[in-house]
Amino acid sequence: MSRVKDLIDQAVDRLGDDLECLSRTIHDNPELGYQEVKAAGWLTAFLSTQGLQVERGIGGVDTAFRATIETGVGPTIAIMCEYDALPAIGHACGHNAIATAGAGAGAALAAVRDALPKGRIQVIGTPAEEGGGGKVKLIKAGVFGDVDAAMMCHGWDQWILHQDLLGIVRVGFEFSGKAAHAAADPWEGVNALDAVIQTFNNVSMLRQQVTPSSRIHGIVTNGGAAPNIIPEAAACLFYVRAAELDDLWTLYERVVACAEGAATATGATLKIIDYRDTVYEPMKRNAPLLEAFRANLHEIGEIEAPEVRDRLGSSDVGNVSQVIPCIQPLMKIAPHGTPIHSRDFEAAAVTPLAREGTLKAAKVMARTTYDLLADPALLTKAKQEFKGGHS
Repeated sequence: MSRVKDLIDQAVDRLGDDLECLSRTIHDNPELGYQEVKAAGWLTAFLSTQGLQVERGIGGVDTAFRATIETGVGPTIAIMCEYDALPAIGHACGHNAIATAGAGAGAALAAVRDALPKGRIQVIGTPAEEGGGGKVKLIKAGVFGDVDAAMMCHGWDQWILHQDLLGIVRVGFEFSGKAAHAAADPWEGVNALDAVIQTFNNVSMLRQQVTPSSRIHGIVTNGGAAPNIIPEAAACLFYVRAAELDDLWTLYERVVACAEGAATATGATLKIIDYRDTVYEPMKRNAPLLEAFRANLHEIGEIEAPEVRDRLGSSDVGNVSQVIPCIQPLMKIAPHGTPIHSRDFEAAAVTPLAREGTLKAAKVMARTTYDLLADPALLTKAKQEFKGGHS
C-alpha cells in the first residue's frame, strides 16, 4: 500500500507545474456560477489528457462534468471540483485551487491505474457553489446516486479536517410603491425604498433575538431611479443561515415577517422571491473518512489545526453529505489570519503557499480514495457512520 501511495505522491509532484498553470489560468479568468465555460473546458481537457474518460454537461448542467477511471467491479468514490468565482472579487474563495486539487488527485490516480484495486473513481465538476446550488441540481439529477463516498478540499488559512457548515436559504423582497416628485408632491407617493430600509431595520432588531450561530445578511439590489423621484420600485436580497434545518426555516419565516411588516408600515406592495429550491444543508460529519484523511495528511508531513467554531459559512457540499458519506477538509493556501472572500485571499490563491497546499491536498485525497478502494472495512464504517451519525 505504501508503495502505491509513494507513486501517487510522485505523480502529483511530476504534474506540479501543469497543475499550478491550471490553477493560475482559472484564477486569472474568473467566471460566475453556471458561466464557467472556460474553467470547465480547461479542467476537462487536462483530465482527458491524463487518461480519464470525460463526460461534459452531466445532470443537465452545461458546465458540470464527470471524469472517470474504471478498474473493475467495486465501489465508486467521487472527488469534487468547484470553479466558479465571486462577483467583483474573483477567486476570493480559492475555487481555482479547489478545482486543481481535485483534478490533480484524479490525474495522480490515473497515473497508478494498474496498481489500483477494483472500483470506479469519478472527478465530478460541480458548478455554481457560490449561491447557485450546482451540487443540489446534480443530486436531483441522480449524479451521486451510484457514488459510495465523496470528498473535496476547500481553501483556507489552516489545515483543518472538519468544519461545520450552516444551512442557508436565500430570499428576495421586491416592493412596489407609487412614484411622485420628491419635493413638490412627496405625499402623493408610496416609497418602496422606505420599505426596503425598514426591512433592514426590522432584521437588525431581529438579530438580537437569534442564536449565536445564526446569520442574516442582505444587500439592496434596487434603490430607486433618482433622488427627486419617490421610488416606485425597490428590492433587496437576504441570506438566512442556521446550524439546523428546523431552525433555518423558523428564522426564514421571521425574516419574511420583517419584510411583510415593512410593507404594511409603508403602504408598499411586497413580492417575495422564493429560492427554496436551492437550500444549502448543514455538513454531516463522517469520522471514519476524516480519520483516513488525517492519517494520510500526517504521512505527507502535515498536521491539522483544531476545528474552527466561530468562522462558519455554507456550501452545497453539505447537501452531498446528507445523501452519501462525504468530507470537506480545509487546505492551507493562504497565510494564517487571511479572511476568506477578501481581496487578500484572492491574491493568496496563486502564491507558492497556495501551490503547496493544492498539491498536498491532491496527494491526500488521492491517497484516501485509494484507501477506500483497498479497504472494504473503511467504506463500510463510513456508511455505518453516515446512517447512524448526526448533522
